[in-house]
Amino acid sequence: MPVVSAAGSVSAPDLTPHTAGTPSAAVETLTRRSDFLRASRGVRAAMPGFVLQMVAGEPGKIRVGYTCSKKVGNAVARNRAKRRLRALAADVLSEAGRPGTDYVLVGRAGTTAALPFAQLRADLKRALARLHGATS
Repeated sequence: MPVVSAAGSVSAPDLTPHTAGTPSAAVETLTRRSDFLRASRGVRAAMPGFVLQMVAGEPGKIRVGYTCSKKVGNAVARNRAKRRLRALAADVLSEAGRPGTDYVLVGRAGTTAALPFAQLRADLKRALARLHGATS
C-alpha cells in the first residue's frame, strides 16, 4: 500500500526485511505441534522462571513458541504465565534472537507469573548467551 506524506507525495512502503540486533526484528510465533516437538529435542537452558529450548529453524526467521503445562495451575494461571512469556520474548528476542532459530519458552509452576519482570528479562538474556555460546 502506498504511503502518503504530509506534503502529499506518494511513495512505496519500506519492504526491507529486518534482522536480529535491531529493535524491530520480526518475531514469528510457533503454532505447529511438530515445531514444539523438534524444539524439545534441541538444547535447553533452565532458569528459575522458565525453561528456554532452542533449535535451528527456518533460515532468516526468528520464531518463538510458548507453553505451560497444567502444573503451572488452572487456565487463568497458565494464561497469565504465557502473557508474561510473550511480553518477555517481544522485549528480548527481537534484539538478542538469532535469525534461523526457533525458541520455545516453557513456563514454570509458581515462578513464571510471580518473579519480577526485570529478573525474567535478565534470565532470558543469560539463557540466550548460554545457548548461543553452546552452538557457536
